Amino acid sequence: MSGPVIKCENVYKIFGTNAKKMLQEANGNVDAKTFQENGCIVGVNNASFEVSKGEMLVVMGLSGSGKSTLLRCISRLTDATGGKIFIEGQDLLQLNNKELIDLRRNKMGMVFQSFALLPHKTVVENIAFPLQIKGMKTEDSISKAMDMVKLVGLDGRENYFPRELSGGQQQRVGIARSLAVEPDIWFLDEPFSALDPLIRKEMQDEFLRLQDKLQKTIMFITHDFDEALKLADRIAIMKDGIIEQLDTPANIVLNPATEYVRKFTEEVPREKVLLIGDVMDSSTSDLGELKVSKDEIIENVAEKILTQEKSVAVIDNNNKIVGSINPTKIINTVFGGRKNNN
Repeated sequence: MSGPVIKCENVYKIFGTNAKKMLQEANGNVDAKTFQENGCIVGVNNASFEVSKGEMLVVMGLSGSGKSTLLRCISRLTDATGGKIFIEGQDLLQLNNKELIDLRRNKMGMVFQSFALLPHKTVVENIAFPLQIKGMKTEDSISKAMDMVKLVGLDGRENYFPRELSGGQQQRVGIARSLAVEPDIWFLDEPFSALDPLIRKEMQDEFLRLQDKLQKTIMFITHDFDEALKLADRIAIMKDGIIEQLDTPANIVLNPATEYVRKFTEEVPREKVLLIGDVMDSSTSDLGELKVSKDEIIENVAEKILTQEKSVAVIDNNNKIVGSINPTKIINTVFGGRKNNN
């Protein structure tokens, strides 16, 4: 199927008794302060974007920026005040309750920060539970749940109860339970934020491995910029309900669209985030012997490039020269965006 899997057009979510009326009167120009003075709170302000099949869009922002509210509108756990939301071409806001339940059960998976596991059921029973709700036979659901247990690396713990698991293991059960339904679209709201840093990093690696294998269409919410950079195909940065910038991680780091976004990016170690291809020049004349791949992270090859006198050839996956990079460019990229350098 071509076309975006998720499409939002001018989506607003405003909390308050006269929200709808005020939105109509504002004619699309919603000023959060004015609304607040009239007893309304603006959660999402004019959000428009698309998510393609197999893409991971990470929505990030500080607490209260509207990122979770946006996710709740797209899964219709809360109803948008204005705008249109399409899931695979279907107008989400026009669906009746039965159609909505059907869509959620068969197409969407959700993972939240709190794992919400059933305490009196074992790991495998927790994972099988949504399948049984869908009407799958018990033995089939258990067999499918066991596949999921393996997928998230919990074999040997399938008969444990949630209280016998660590936070990271409980979160894996939550992920497995949501994957068991085989959703095409997966919503994750700060799924790793309650975990300690080491387990969090493991979960991120595990998550990237799963995505590599499963190619889901994902919206992932986080307030952690490093997490966003690590996981995202594209990042949307929100502030006060507005999407300030939606772009690739590299473009957000290299070309922040607003002062707010720049503040997020100024501390980022660029060499750990950017690829050679993000900063290479198009010229291919007068190159030295060394060649580096455009998909290499700068940090991994910076030292080699800095020892060269000439520009270094940049090659693609077929060994074809597609550009060049010189030592000065590496120095400017790594140190040029830091706070104390203008």
